[in-house]
Amino acid sequence: MTQEPEGMTLIVKSIGRLVINFIMLFGIYIILYGHLSPGGGFPGGVIVATAFILLMLSFGRKTALRKFGDTTASLLDNFAALSFLTIGFLGLIGGYFFLNFIDRGIPFQLFSAGTIPLANIAIGLKVSACLYAVFVALAIFGKVLAGPEQDGVGPAEEKPTDSGEHRR
Repeated sequence: MTQEPEGMTLIVKSIGRLVINFIMLFGIYIILYGHLSPGGGFPGGVIVATAFILLMLSFGRKTALRKFGDTTASLLDNFAALSFLTIGFLGLIGGYFFLNFIDRGIPFQLFSAGTIPLANIAIGLKVSACLYAVFVALAIFGKVLAGPEQDGVGPAEEKPTDSGEHRR
């Protein structure tokens, strides 16, 4: 038996190689400049997760999990949540939860918002890792639920019974 190549066609893989890096870069840009323009951690995290999902759809599950595994996604998700919580509790030292404890700097510059860019980075990491982990879990869980197809009969079709009963 010949083994089918994993992933999509050569055209999809070629375009995926070109586009994935740009999608990732754009997501990072949206996360970093979210305090100056529309965007922030959540939309940037969704864009970064889209790049990893495109990687999985283009090249297959094994290649995507080799690049960014589900364990790595879970660890990154937990680290991002812990860092977001740490940013909030560090403000508590000044008297308020999420108090801006970093100098604000010059307006409309990258480092002009104090702790907001740090919170955007933490949220972006959390959202991207969490969405990718959910996609991986659904891909694996869906494969387990579907099960192997036998005799050309899919999971939605019924096999005929041997009891002699025929439906009309």
